[in-house]
Formats: sequence, structure tokens, C-alpha cells
Amino acid sequence: MSEIQKRPDSHGKVRDIYDCGDSLLMVASDRISAYDFLLPDEIPHKGEILTRISAFWFERFADLTPNHMISVDVADFPAEYQQYADYLAGRSMLVKKAQTLPIECIVRGYLTGSGKKTYDADGTVCGIKLPEGLTEASKLPEPIFTPSTKAELGDHDENISFERCTQIVGDEMAAKLRDASLAIYKAAAEYAATRGIIIADTKFEFGVIDGELVLIDECLTPDSSRFWPAEGYAEGQVQPSYDKQYVRDWLRANWNMQGEPPRIPADVIEGTSKRYQEAFQIITGTEFEPKGV
Repeated sequence: MSEIQKRPDSHGKVRDIYDCGDSLLMVASDRISAYDFLLPDEIPHKGEILTRISAFWFERFADLTPNHMISVDVADFPAEYQQYADYLAGRSMLVKKAQTLPIECIVRGYLTGSGKKTYDADGTVCGIKLPEGLTEASKLPEPIFTPSTKAELGDHDENISFERCTQIVGDEMAAKLRDASLAIYKAAAEYAATRGIIIADTKFEFGVIDGELVLIDECLTPDSSRFWPAEGYAEGQVQPSYDKQYVRDWLRANWNMQGEPPRIPADVIEGTSKRYQEAFQIITGTEFEPKGV
């Protein structure tokens, strides 16, 4: 049996969420978004790779920061979902319910993307003053916490200052988000370096369960992070990557960001899928073999 024959309780750009009473079932599709647009084509195996990489990091950093994962084993899911085991295998995660915080917790260790645009304009990233003379892919003196608002489907995230973050969630919670985000990023970057990967930046989401801050949604995936191969890294130029930057670059070269996004060519779809699989294999140390359909 293929996809679940039931309308999800929440439908996101990539994930569908089903309410299971005291828990949630998160199902990662093969849909892909870029620049806050949902693209019309899917990337084979993408949902499974996102889920399995997230599970890897959740398990690795469970002692550092609590997370919402209960199980990725379909046998542990509610009985009504067992009939969809072939589809759910690998791409789904049963999680604890959490009160979601309305902040995207972005950590940047290198200067690139939207951060470089604002740095080039005024020497800052999200209100943080950086040293002069930085260029594309420059390593920052220390990783920085640069939050953004969490946009609804179809809207765009907005980079905000830490001060604005405190206005939204309060001083104490903002400090907890910053400290947890930086701690996870630094631990992940240290591990990734041993695997030959640079984590240029990443995005975390957090929630609250019984008054405790927990890591939710996805963690350090090719959708939420920029992964660069350490071999060949050179400051001052755009880096090759193991993430959806390949799709972003194609869009920027072939679309003016107006109207509906264009169809993605087959070679770009194949190349993106290959990069996601390479990211999985390098990060987890195991060859990617699909578990589901």
C-alpha cells in the first residue's frame, strides 16, 4: 500500500503530521522547497534520508539536549498505520507532542547565503557586527545565533535580531534557545569534521514539553543545513555542497522568483538525490539503502 489514505492533521512544505492522541506521527515526503517556495517535483528518497539523518542526530545528542523522538520503527506506531508500513518505513517518526516555539533557530559558522548579503551591505548579520574583510565562505571567529521568524506555508521567514527574539519568546527562553542551538551546532560540527564535512550553517526548531525545552522537527539534515566537503574548501568562493543548494543554484539561474516555480529537470533531480544520499552515507558512516517504497 502506498501513501496514507487519510488527510494529515497538519500539512507542511515537506512533512505531513498525523495526530495520534498523546503523540504525533511525522511523515517526511519527497517534496522539496527552496527560497520558501514548494517546488513542483519530488526528490527520490529525500523524505527517508531526512528522517534517518534526524534520528541519527537525535540519538547522538540525546544527552546534550532532549528531543521529541519516540520511535522510527513502524512496529511501534499506532495500529491504524500498520497497513502503510511499506510507505512509512524509513520516512516516518513517532514523536511526543510539544508546544512549538515560533522561532527558527539558525546557527552560522561560515559566511554565506543571506548572511553574506547583509554583511556586504553593512557589516552585520542579524544585527551582529562581524570583523571587516570577510568574504564568501569565510569561517566566522565564533559561530553566531541568528534567529528568524517561522513563516506559514507560502510566506517567507524573516531574519530577526536576538533582541527581537527576546520580545517574541521572552528573555529567559531566548537565552535557552541560543545556548542550546550553539551547543548542538558546535558538537555536530566537531563530529562532522571527523567525517570530512563542514557544517556551514543549520536551522533548529524547539518546543516545550512539561516545561522542558526539547529539540523537535528535523535535525542537521540536507534540508536544514549547508554541508560542504572539507576537501577542497577554499575561502572566497561558493562551495560545492551535499544539500539542496544544487536546486537553489539552478532556480536562481533559471527563474526570476515570480509566479509559480518551474519544473526541475531530470538531471537536477537525480543530482540532488545523489547529494542527499552522499550526505547520509558520510554523516552516518553507513551506505544508504532504502527501507520503504
